[in-house]
This record gives sequence, structure tokens and C-alpha cells, in this order.
Amino acid sequence: MSIVFLILFHWLVVLLLAPFFIGVISKIKAFFAGKRGPSFFQPFFDLRRLFQKNSVYSRTTTWIFRSAPIVNLAAVLVLSLVVPLGFLKAPIQFSGDIFLAAYILGLARFFIICAALDTGSSFEGMGASREAFFSCLCELALFMNFITLSLLTHSISLSSMIGAGIPVSWKLMGPVLLLVAGSLFIVILAENCRIPVDDPDTHLELTMIHEVMILDHSGVDFGYMLYAAAIKLFVFVGILIPIIFPIQSGNPVADMLIFLGGTLGLSVTVGIVESTMARLRLNRVKNLLLLAFALAFFGFVVKMWRM
Repeated sequence: MSIVFLILFHWLVVLLLAPFFIGVISKIKAFFAGKRGPSFFQPFFDLRRLFQKNSVYSRTTTWIFRSAPIVNLAAVLVLSLVVPLGFLKAPIQFSGDIFLAAYILGLARFFIICAALDTGSSFEGMGASREAFFSCLCELALFMNFITLSLLTHSISLSSMIGAGIPVSWKLMGPVLLLVAGSLFIVILAENCRIPVDDPDTHLELTMIHEVMILDHSGVDFGYMLYAAAIKLFVFVGILIPIIFPIQSGNPVADMLIFLGGTLGLSVTVGIVESTMARLRLNRVKNLLLLAFALAFFGFVVKMWRM
């Protein structure tokens, strides 16, 4: 099968499913609030509306601000190519591709931060500063988890780290994977600006992190930002699902249903967390991220102790 066809089909699955699971989270939050809530497909309607509008640019911005949404969307689409999705194998996989994934994430974040600073807005500057600080703590936990998974599977390829070796690892190193899963879940909330780290629905500039950095984006550029955020959340969930549900039946349809069910369950979990918890004060967010690192570190210690 042509690699080009695999890449295009992989992107098609990601582009169709990512906004849907954002709609699931919104529906769960509406349910806990006692409301009917928007349709599961509301994110698609919002994106279509934004893609039909033109973008407005401030005179103080440069090419950096205009290119950031496109670079961000392109980066997360490339990132999705190294993550297997159910029966869909990652189109790009090689020894050390985990470092490629990390640098792609860094590239997307770099352009978003630069675009926020390019506006000259003090509010967006504060958001960029917070994003840079909290992302450093997230990366500590993320890389510690990758190190532990690498030791468990004897590989530095993401497809192998969350692949066939995980079911065996649960039998031998269940506590380690439990710590890794808990740490990765916190990282997912932080990296994707979800409660209790950040509130994607808030409008208070002084307390926002990610949302305040994209206040000046409008029209199709804002649509690119929202689409990229949905894809990034879907990709991170795609990394965690094989660890939590390490079931491989060998049947492509069954494996895909297991993956979709796990993704749906994790989206519901995120919605429940956002509905039952309040956003943390900014000076306490670092404690939560340090907790994620501590879980990852203890998982590493337990793995080394049981070798």
C-alpha cells in the first residue's frame, strides 16, 4: 500500500474524529450543568463558520503572527503521523521517532508564543510567559514517562513503546504503568489547556494561559488554531489509550472499535473532571505538574528496582 495513501487516510481519520471528541467533552459538561448542550457535531459547525470568514490583522503584527496558525496546524498533523490509531499503524515510525514528536511539539509551541508576543499586547505576553513556564514542567513529566516506557519495551520508537509489548508489561509491571497512565493524564490536561490547569471557555484575560495567546486571531486563522487544539488533544489521547486498554484482538474492526471506545471513555472522563473541579490558582498549577513528574519518576524508580 502506498505510503502517500496511508498518510492521507491517517489524516482523514484524525481530521474527522478530533473535533467530534471535543463535542463529546462539551456535551458531558452541559449534562453536569443540567443543560441540553450543543450537538456532538457543533465543533464542525464552528470550524465551517470560521473558515468562511476573513482574518483581521493588527498593524503591529508581522509575518510571524500570520504564519503561526498554519505552522501550528501543520505541526500537529505531522505529529499525528507518528501515533498509531487502533488498527491504523503510524505511517512514520523509526527508532528515535519519539524525539521527532517532541521537537514538533516544541516547534508548534514556539510559533504560538512568538505570535502572542508579536501582537505587543500585555495580556498575550502574560499568557506566553505562563505557557513557556508550565510547558517546561510538562516536558519533564512527559520525557520521564517516555524513558519508563522505553525501558519497559526496549525501544525508543513511539509505535513500539505503546504497541504489542504493553499487555505483557501490565502483567509484570502493572504498578509502573498505572503511575505512567496517571502522570500522562495530568500532562494531557495541562498540554491541552483543560481544567484544572486552564479553562478553554473562560474570558478573563488575567487568568487565562492558552486562550489569551490567541485573542487577536480571527476568522480562518482562529479556525486553524481551534482545529490544531482538537487534533493535539486527540493525538495525546491516542498515546494514552493503548496503555490503559492494551487489547489487541488482531481483528482490524474490533481493534478500531476498542480504540474508539477507549477514546470516547477518556473524553467522558475529561468532561467529568472539568465538570467536578474548579480551575486551580496559577501559583498552584506548578504543584499539579510537579505531581505528574513525581508519578512518572516513581514509575521509573519502581521499574529500575524490579529489574
